[in-house]
Amino acid sequence: MKIEELIKENILLKEEIEKLKKKLEKYQYSRQSFYEKNKDYVKEKAKERLKKLAEENPEKLKQYRKTAYLNQKEKRKQKELEIKN
Repeated sequence: MKIEELIKENILLKEEIEKLKKKLEKYQYSRQSFYEKNKDYVKEKAKERLKKLAEENPEKLKQYRKTAYLNQKEKRKQKELEIKN
């Protein structure tokens, strides 16, 4: 009796997982296709935001760049360790 219930529940959960995967794929594809169609627009907006930030709060911009540099440095170290191993 319990085994049959578990099997039914398992089947229902698998169906739900498939539905959710399809929804997720649609969402990811729509975001990706939007970016591909509007790549220049998105890049232009990003440049405008950086210019505005540089004018309003240059210290924040320095902080962003420093954080980005440290993240890149950390990634390089991890890649070197992976290559050595």
